[in-house]
Amino acid sequence: MIAYVTVGADDIARAKRFYSAFLPDLGYSLREGSDGLSFALPVPQDQSPVCPDFYVKPTFNRQPASAGNGTMIAFEARNQDQVRNLHAAALTAGGTNEGDPGFRTSYGPRFYVGYLRDPQGNKLALFSSNPNDPSRDD
Repeated sequence: MIAYVTVGADDIARAKRFYSAFLPDLGYSLREGSDGLSFALPVPQDQSPVCPDFYVKPTFNRQPASAGNGTMIAFEARNQDQVRNLHAAALTAGGTNEGDPGFRTSYGPRFYVGYLRDPQGNKLALFSSNPNDPSRDD
């Protein structure tokens, strides 16, 4: 099980604007500290934390942050409408489009996804496979 994911950012304020545009709608709460941003899902009383947490931090070695080649982080949305809305919000908050929300022929008929990059260049996906939404074949 993945416990947490961390991406580097050179401009924490810019990263905060970007990630705050869509992660709260997916249930994540933000905690800020001198070491960057920590986004976590709520933990019901008497239960273990829901994984993974998502961190946005300055690099440990203080060198410029860079996006990993071939690295992508995917966040699951409730439905196709939420994918579209959050993708648009993330673009408005400083992201760049890497693929409009929609179906892809190389994935299953219910996999609805939009791709983007954060201001640092990290690639992200927002997706839904909600069985109550239309499929590619409908």
